[in-house]
Amino acid sequence: MCGRFVSARKRLELLEEFGVERDRVAASPDPEPDADYNVAPTKRIYAVVERGGAAKGSAVQDEPQARELRVLRWGLVPFWAKDASGGGRLINARAETVAVKPAFRRAFAKRRCILPADGYYEWQAISDGGKTRKQPYFIYRTDGGSLAFAGIYELWRDEKVPDDHEHAWLWTAAIITTQATDDVGQIHDRMPMVITPDHWADWLDPDNTEPSQLHAAMLPAMAGGLTSHPVSAAVNSVRNNGPDLIKPLESTDESAEPSAGKERPPGELF
Repeated sequence: MCGRFVSARKRLELLEEFGVERDRVAASPDPEPDADYNVAPTKRIYAVVERGGAAKGSAVQDEPQARELRVLRWGLVPFWAKDASGGGRLINARAETVAVKPAFRRAFAKRRCILPADGYYEWQAISDGGKTRKQPYFIYRTDGGSLAFAGIYELWRDEKVPDDHEHAWLWTAAIITTQATDDVGQIHDRMPMVITPDHWADWLDPDNTEPSQLHAAMLPAMAGGLTSHPVSAAVNSVRNNGPDLIKPLESTDESAEPSAGKERPPGELF
């Protein structure tokens, strides 16, 4: 699964790196997200999408299809949901079933996105004096580059507000995951899928509905060349944030924060 990750790059960096043509973040009335070293479910995250202005949920109705940078909420709310309260549960979608699961299949067919990340956290069970504890690890690219998580997004209409209300549409997203391999598999059995730059255009294109092409575009994050190191148990609490969270521990025996083991990321449900 992927239950916590790091998103520390600035908006202008993402615009350049992902070849964004329309900046929806700058045009939004909501503030852009700050650097976040402990992104948790229901938080606002950056997403790269491709859309035309005529699609619902767009502020402008006459723009051609183009690559956009937007801010979405992590935790997908299906379009048919009666309310948005369950969005914090659907943070991951399994690559093996994303095309057929009722909560995800429409988004996978038409609303795919890239969720930029600087790395992510996973927890490994470690025996400690006859007891088992969860040791957090930070997993990231060896070259320091971004991870372009394969994501899906959905739009949910809040019927409590009028059509022209700025929050009439709730934009939410989920990260697609797969079976972990190699060294990462020793930490956790699931890992995010990523989209390499040569597949960005095909992945984002809403007119691309060829399942074989879409599945071929997704690769396990290991394909980007990953490394990892243990980090402080302070990451267990969503109240903690900042670059100190990704600093390596000298030893996994190093004493943990008082919050260790009391607050952990949610499990993958699908």
